[in-house]
This record gives sequence, structure tokens and C-alpha cells, in this order.
Amino acid sequence: MEKRKVQGGKAVYGARLGILMLEARFPRIPGDMGNAGTWPFPVLYKVVKGASPDRVVRGRAAGLLPDFLAAARELVAWGADGITTNCGFLALYQGELAHHVGVPVAASSLMQVPFVEKLLPPGKRAGILTISARDLSPDHLRAAGVAPDTPVVGTDNGREFSRAILGDEAELDVAAAEADILDAGQDLVRRHPAVGAIVLECTNMAPYARALSERLGLPVFDIVSFITWFHAGLQPRDFGYPASAAHA
Repeated sequence: MEKRKVQGGKAVYGARLGILMLEARFPRIPGDMGNAGTWPFPVLYKVVKGASPDRVVRGRAAGLLPDFLAAARELVAWGADGITTNCGFLALYQGELAHHVGVPVAASSLMQVPFVEKLLPPGKRAGILTISARDLSPDHLRAAGVAPDTPVVGTDNGREFSRAILGDEAELDVAAAEADILDAGQDLVRRHPAVGAIVLECTNMAPYARALSERLGLPVFDIVSFITWFHAGLQPRDFGYPASAAHA
């Protein structure tokens, strides 16, 4: 009779990705990483108490590092093989998280920028769309491995997106939020004609990536594209070709 033995050690199986969540109440529509239906694979969530959008973005997540480290370790203890966060500004914690949790960490969508730039034709570069250009500092860019002269435009001057997310409003006008993102994207390419692709810093912008790409005629990379790639490394696709057969 064939022996079938499996190894234990985790509390939860089948969910390799752990997501550190801000403590917020704003709507998380499909495409937002805080909406579990966004993902084609199971995920584990952990809300970090006290990590409001305003505190993390405008307050540089001051004083929250121990809480994020503890939450990340808890996700790993539950069974996560990789950790991400739901705010691009948490690039500031990439080094500390990766050092302490013992599994791969993708703290920010901004980490895609250097790779995206290598994909582009000569003379073209990536541009960043963020929820708050005034708060996205050289420290954030440096922590994500992004050149400090990378073009950045925010939705700061819009009427809905930044207001609702940073204000943690219970209601979101999705059409107005989309308009803010489209306007900011057009401003980015108008001010920086060399931009050949957009990277969305804010994880809440992912639902609007398709509309932005169609409006600008450019590739748009967001947290969903990044973490789908990240997860593919944590759990490579099974093509039904057993390793034993490769050596037969």
C-alpha cells in the first residue's frame, strides 16, 4: 500500500500570502486589495490597530513599526509564506519587515518601479501616481529602491479619492474617485512626456488601473499586478509534471 505522509507546522493551510491591513472603514470595492474577492488565491488578513490612513501616509507611520512587526509575525505563524501591506507608504518598513519575519516581504507597490523602467524603450521611464505627492518623500522612494528624480503626481488636488481614503470616509463616490485618478494620470504624462508606464503607489487605485491605461494608452502597474507576480513565486503553478518524471 502506498504511504501518504504530510508535514504539519502551520495553523492555516492553502493561504500563502499574508496582508497587513490599515485600520480603516472606507469602502473596499472589487480590485482593492482589502476586498478578498480581488484575489484569485486565498489570502490571510491582519488589521494593525491604530494604523489609520492618515497616520501612515501623513504621519509616516510613526510609532507603528512594533505593531506591524508583531502583526507580520502573527501572519507567518498562522501559515503565510510571504507578507505584503495595503499601503505603498509602508515602503519605509520594507527593510525591518524583511529582516524580522523570515519570509519574503513586498511592502509597497513602489518596489515595481525599477523593474518596470528596465522594461521600457530607451528614453522612457516609469512615473508614479500616488494618493499624496506632498507626503511621498525621498525616504519612501529610497526604501523602495526608486530613483529620487522619478516623476510623481498625486491625487491631492482631486475632489474625492484622496479626501475619502485619507479621511477614512464611510462613503466613496467611485465615479468621482476614478475621475481624480484619470486627471492625475493625464497631468503626469503632460508634465513628464518621457513617462512610458505608470506605477500606482496607492493600493486603493488598483480598481481604476484599466480605465487609466485605456485613457493614457500606457501600461499601468499596481499592487494587484505586483502581488499576483509575488504569489506566483510563493506557489508556482502546477503543470502536472511530477519532479520524479523529470529524472525518469
